Amino acid sequence: MERKSVWNDRDYFERRPPLEGDRTTDVLVIGAGAAGLLTALRLTQSGREVTLVDAGRTCGGATNNTTAKITAQHGLIYTRLKKQFGARAARAYAALNSRAIGEYESLVQSRGIDCGFERLANFVYSLDDERILREETLAAAEAGLDVHFVRETGLPFETVGAVKTENQAQFHPLRFFSAVARDLTIFENTRVTDFREGEACTPGGRIRARQIVFAGHYPFLNRPGYYFMRQHQERSHVLVLEGAQLPDGMFIDEKGGGLSLRRAGRYVLLGGANHRTGEPGGGYEWLAEQAQKYFPNCNIIDKFSNQDCMPIDGLPYIGRYSSRWERVYVATGFQKWGMTTAMAAADILAALIENRPCPEAELFTPARGPSRGVGNLLRDGGKFVKGIAVEHFGGASHTVEDLAPGQARRVKLDGRRLGVYRSETGELFAVETRCPHLGCSLEWNPDERSWDCPCHGSRFDYRGRRLDGPAEQGAAKKDHL
Repeated sequence: MERKSVWNDRDYFERRPPLEGDRTTDVLVIGAGAAGLLTALRLTQSGREVTLVDAGRTCGGATNNTTAKITAQHGLIYTRLKKQFGARAARAYAALNSRAIGEYESLVQSRGIDCGFERLANFVYSLDDERILREETLAAAEAGLDVHFVRETGLPFETVGAVKTENQAQFHPLRFFSAVARDLTIFENTRVTDFREGEACTPGGRIRARQIVFAGHYPFLNRPGYYFMRQHQERSHVLVLEGAQLPDGMFIDEKGGGLSLRRAGRYVLLGGANHRTGEPGGGYEWLAEQAQKYFPNCNIIDKFSNQDCMPIDGLPYIGRYSSRWERVYVATGFQKWGMTTAMAAADILAALIENRPCPEAELFTPARGPSRGVGNLLRDGGKFVKGIAVEHFGGASHTVEDLAPGQARRVKLDGRRLGVYRSETGELFAVETRCPHLGCSLEWNPDERSWDCPCHGSRFDYRGRRLDGPAEQGAAKKDHL
């Protein structure tokens, strides 16, 4: 299901037909979001025949709901990279992501893309810890970024300072990617239903390919790869403000749940309130409070949310899907920096497929072990155990009669555990609370009226329709209560 954001003031993408009939191609890219489009573009430019398929519309998922910052300064990343992986890894990360910004600019200029691309400084600020900002400034400078510590940010609230990284960028993502997609072969509403190395099956036909890339946000194959054990998903929220003033630059709190800000034409995007998918949110309400506090004369004209894959060791997985498959590749785990990482992934994947040297590929390889993320691996495993336990042994003491309009609860009816939502008009909608992915218990998300899985991040609307993977099908529903 395609979701709307501030970028969707008109339909930038021409509609593409679903696949009908069998097809043979050099490279099949599964997922027509930012990473899929850029990978396809790179490979097409080198003379390969590339076919993209997407289960929905082109850029209808995470790319549609981004804040579209293009930056190599991903929070306090370089201090952590240096400690966990070493100074060489930090330099490689900075070089790859800085190159990605330049490649965006080159495409904008060479193709004359009207997407509001502009170079701006990026600020990572802190409300209370100057020490960690100064430590990050030193680490980022050592990694090769043009960065310095500043005390003043111009923000409408007090900070102790910020890490200021020069010459980063922002743009209008759908204007850019609609231009990139124009000359690519894309089949929309074409879900891959079965897969083996060298061939993918869809409802309309088979696609045979020498190389296959999974670029659809979250890999839907549990085995091999086991990506569901190696990352979890988080949601973040954005309010679109009219009448708010913001200084030049892009801004983000060093704390994960803090505020993110950028201008978008006459609007300001106020984001943040991150939380694990399936856990209590209240993000829109909190952001509205911050908007009223810091921009008292603004109007909230829109809101949207996004979902991000968070790898256990803090680095994306880009490379071969599994050691068992030599010609199958993946790009996932972009955390909250999908725009820059999508371009970086396209560079790495194109180099691997074309058998060219790529010095950064080793850092991001999915073949790396979990040794630097054992704590997160155990935590995520505990979430899975808890989710299974809740589904099998958790209570369901509420009754359908207890539900007020606009409310949802887990109830037990005819021996089945159901999640029941009563609409504002009084209509009831019931789904099984067992996630069809691996059986965890779904939790109600009142902000977005959805049933969300805290284990692996699958989401379903109150009718049971799939919103986000890794689940490949909707939640089972009960039509008559």
